[in-house]
Amino acid sequence: MNCVTLVGRLVRDPETKTLSNDNTMTTFTLAVDRPFSKNKETDFIRIVVFGKPAESCAEHLGKGSQAAVVGRIQTGSYTKQDGTKVYTTDVFADRVEFIGGVKKKESEYEGFHEYRDDDDDVPF
Repeated sequence: MNCVTLVGRLVRDPETKTLSNDNTMTTFTLAVDRPFSKNKETDFIRIVVFGKPAESCAEHLGKGSQAAVVGRIQTGSYTKQDGTKVYTTDVFADRVEFIGGVKKKESEYEGFHEYRDDDDDVPF
């Protein structure tokens, strides 16, 4: 089973592209701390998101945003123009949760607020 769950902060604003099939792809790098590391090490993991979730990530996430990602690890490679082979490891996200709030404007974030239409009917 190939399943990964990560929680971290974006190191820069997400980048969005429209693919040839009119599908949206958003990528961002997530800084994930190693909780048991004596030297407080951090991994920087590239996240790839497609479709409507990609559009939401581009709209609501920014540098410093905290996010939880559930997805799968995918490895690949490509050859640079100079002939050097580059190996990649990405997480293709199935789900992205905006933990620290959503981006309103540059460097402004608004926290999540649950909306319930039936608040008066809550029995406690």
